[in-house]
Amino acid sequence: MDRTPHLLVVDDDREIRTLLSQFLTRHGFRVTGAKDGVEMMRTLDSARVDLIVLDLMMPGEDGLSLCRRLRATPETAQTPVIMLTAMGEETDRIVGLEMGADDYLAKPFSPRELLARVKAVLRRASGPPVSGGAAGKTLGFEGWTLDLAKRELRSPDGVLVQLSAGEYDLLVAFVEHPQRVLTRDQLLDLARGRSAVPFDRSIDVQVSRLRRKIEPDPADPTMIKTVRGGGYLFTPAVTGA
Repeated sequence: MDRTPHLLVVDDDREIRTLLSQFLTRHGFRVTGAKDGVEMMRTLDSARVDLIVLDLMMPGEDGLSLCRRLRATPETAQTPVIMLTAMGEETDRIVGLEMGADDYLAKPFSPRELLARVKAVLRRASGPPVSGGAAGKTLGFEGWTLDLAKRELRSPDGVLVQLSAGEYDLLVAFVEHPQRVLTRDQLLDLARGRSAVPFDRSIDVQVSRLRRKIEPDPADPTMIKTVRGGGYLFTPAVTGA
């Protein structure tokens, strides 16, 4: 039997929490509200949460700091996060993605737009079928192993490496298309399931985060190469595909 997805809305504005909770509940989700990081962590300690809607600007510990904590904690490292930002400036979006958010939405926004983002992020996080019938396979590159069934990445020495949902999807896009140049638009379509928006630099941020986790020297990457004017090239040969 399908389990109702549980969403956690973290926003210090009670009116916004109530509005979003009521709207998302009407569309088939179970929703818990939290006014700050303390209530957020209390909920995460007591219940399974499938996605967090997290406000950027809050008194006390802000959304960026909370997102960083989520990504640093093994139990929540892969929990999808949609960041709500007060302004739509590119800098705000990039900083949120740099901290590990999977998507972002600028206030004011339509609840229906948030609903569409929630559904899209949950689809990606649930592990949609990968191309070529590779679901369930273990792929290898440069000693690394990527288990598509478990959505797990292990280093050459067998250590489990925590990836956010966005980082995992990006890595899958690379290992499924090795040794070929992929543009940012192609990576957005492959990894995020939606077309790029103008000046969207989220892929660059996710690539930077992924490099820090798999490259011997992220400042001089050898596996994920930047192609000037083109996009990115995943250089290793991939086994098991």
